[in-house]
Amino acid sequence: MAEEKLQEMSFWDHLDALRDVLVRIAVVVTLVTIALFVAMPSIFDAVILAPCRGDFVLYRCFEAITAMVPQLPPFSAAGFHVELINIQLASQFFIHMSTSFWLALVLSFPVVIYLLWTFVAPGLYPHEKRGARMAFVMGNAMFFLGAAVGYFIVFPITLRFLADYHVSQMVPNQISLDSYMDTFLMLIFVMGLIFEMPLVCWMLGKVGALKRGFFGKYRRHAIVALLVLAAIITPTGDPFTLMVVFLPIYLLWEISAKLVPKAVPDTDDE
Repeated sequence: MAEEKLQEMSFWDHLDALRDVLVRIAVVVTLVTIALFVAMPSIFDAVILAPCRGDFVLYRCFEAITAMVPQLPPFSAAGFHVELINIQLASQFFIHMSTSFWLALVLSFPVVIYLLWTFVAPGLYPHEKRGARMAFVMGNAMFFLGAAVGYFIVFPITLRFLADYHVSQMVPNQISLDSYMDTFLMLIFVMGLIFEMPLVCWMLGKVGALKRGFFGKYRRHAIVALLVLAAIITPTGDPFTLMVVFLPIYLLWEISAKLVPKAVPDTDDE
């Protein structure tokens, strides 16, 4: 019945249905943005600026690990603190607004995708709906997992290294709020997108654009490329922190290989 109703709808009916969905999305994102805008001072202090303090969870973990393993370079969280400065009159206000919007977009992303799904679903076959549901759940889970890795691991390591790096001791670091937020949001979103790699590979495998043999053939090349990527994300000469970033990304590569269906060998008719 839903498919027959969909076929009877004209182009303008489809456009009206899409408009209704977009209006609902805008309302959801706006409400979440307003709520985050009100709570943003507390979120800044407790969450966004938490990596600026020496008691951040990752720093305490590194300190405990290096204390238990003498072979690792010593790591100390004591005395670490990053002071941010504001150098433009309206920066704090605009960052307050923009951060509220981007966080609202991330937090409401599952609802946004679900609303778009209600528009697309009537035109899909049952087997396509099952695949889309799996992609929806997997895509959301992997994005938030990647964002968590970016927040708890990648960004603190990058901040720790760059905040303490000096080309000369005569040049002290004064980190602006704009620079901090650009790096913070960029790394978290990048890690969220990187963690979508298994989903993208699975979808490419389903349509036959990617074979599992690709991963075995180019595994060595991938290891080198992922090491370079990890080194770019965390520009530190410490092999321990490099491995902390590299291993999750490489694990994604192996998971992607397992999700791609095996190629079925062709058989000639006798």
